[in-house]
Amino acid sequence: MQATPDKTAAAAAKVLLLPHGKTLTLARPVVMGILNVTPDSFSDGGTFVSAEAAVVHGVRLASEGAAVLDIGGESTRPKAGSVSAEEEKARVLPVIRALAARTDIPLSIDTMKAEVALAALDAGASIVNDVWAFQRDPELAGVVARAKAVAILMHNRGHSGVDPTIDIMADILRFLERSIEIAARAGVARDRLIVDPGFGFGKSDAQNMLLVRELRRLEALSCPILLGVSRKSSLGRLTSQAVAAERLPASLAAALCGIRAGASIIRAHDVAAHVQALKVWQAIEGAA
Repeated sequence: MQATPDKTAAAAAKVLLLPHGKTLTLARPVVMGILNVTPDSFSDGGTFVSAEAAVVHGVRLASEGAAVLDIGGESTRPKAGSVSAEEEKARVLPVIRALAARTDIPLSIDTMKAEVALAALDAGASIVNDVWAFQRDPELAGVVARAKAVAILMHNRGHSGVDPTIDIMADILRFLERSIEIAARAGVARDRLIVDPGFGFGKSDAQNMLLVRELRRLEALSCPILLGVSRKSSLGRLTSQAVAAERLPASLAAALCGIRAGASIIRAHDVAAHVQALKVWQAIEGAA
């Protein structure tokens, strides 16, 4: 695996220097394209289950302006069945290898398993997106450290369940602070971390809306913030849109609110629409 260059010169420009010679610039908000190579993801499960279809779609997302592609081989929707590491690798590794050869943008592996992350990083991924933020697989932080990769740490109340009475922002901060400590003990520096409040993961609809509004509180963690609201069921209930693919207007509204509140990365299915919305938002903000 190619070594990561020295980070000193890039720090001021908000550039993350990644393995395989990749970079991710966060001077302005960017879009992460979602590429689910799964039969059962909540929105697009089965659509890109073949490696060929997934690669074609990944190239398309890159051409539409995605700054990074997030490739996942196991659904994290509620009540989704677990997938073995071998099956997960069989789904994602051919796609990662092909996209690493056909695109210039960084690739992220969306996994909670150290074994899958290690194989994906060797295949060409540069980022590990862990929906359990190093708190499920104790080996995962070490894999990230040795690869000099970047990790996305997401807040998750999956085991505890929804509790509408708690201070959700305080809960998110405590959870992510614990994950940052785990990262530090494994040798992953804070400047190699991105945090995600976990919209939809063990939260009530009201808590999901609140975390977007108060997203800037996560700046206390001194990490870039990723927000994933695309097509989520909370937006569907709010707008009475039962079909996930019909929630694009709601997704754009929530994403732009998140950008205003401090998000640097928006994780989205509909890359072209989000890139277009961001261009207009940036033009208006620049005019101001």
